[in-house]
Amino acid sequence: MKAGIHPDYNPTVVTCVCGNTFTTRSTESNLKLEICSECHPFFTGKQKLVDSAGRVEKFMKKYGKTTGTKTEAADTPSSS
Repeated sequence: MKAGIHPDYNPTVVTCVCGNTFTTRSTESNLKLEICSECHPFFTGKQKLVDSAGRVEKFMKKYGKTTGTKTEAADTPSSS
């Protein structure tokens, strides 16, 4: 390895929003995560809905069940 081109790796405390903390090495001093292996559904086996900024509600409003305006329009005979 060439001398002087590699960054310093120092001990780093990683903190997740679920409260889990662990120590590793990184070029950063402290890291804050939104999701970690203790709370991620892939590792826990539990289904957990992670909704950021109301995206699920926005999707359901746009593509969810409608009030029936399309079926009413389809039931009315058209004048040809």
